[in-house]
Amino acid sequence: MSIRINLTSVLVDDQAKALEFYTKQLGFVQKHDVPMGEYRWLTVVSPDEPDGTELLLEPDQHPAAKAYKEALVTDGIPAASFAVDDVRAAHAELLAKGVRFIQEPTEMGPVVTAVLDDTCGNLIQLTSPAAG
Repeated sequence: MSIRINLTSVLVDDQAKALEFYTKQLGFVQKHDVPMGEYRWLTVVSPDEPDGTELLLEPDQHPAAKAYKEALVTDGIPAASFAVDDVRAAHAELLAKGVRFIQEPTEMGPVVTAVLDDTCGNLIQLTSPAAG
């Protein structure tokens, strides 16, 4: 048996704003955009893996969603973690695009991490191997 991650989601307060941020700022590409009443089945993927794991930009309309997101942000806990080749380079590039970070690149054992605000109610962690 081989189990793989096919889809994961991040709860967003505005799907259009999320699509703009995740594509224009972070560099994902839109995969699916299916109208579903008031909301959309809206996914993005890495441009390097267009058939890889999809990230669903899911509306945070469930009654528990906003409280859950607020608790994570208050405690500084990222809702998701994305891999990059070099966190320090990604940090510099994203800062130049106006992305707000709440944690600068920090070595944590075998990895370097940084945490950004996705403008949609979430903290997102970037991670890469530490030099050495």
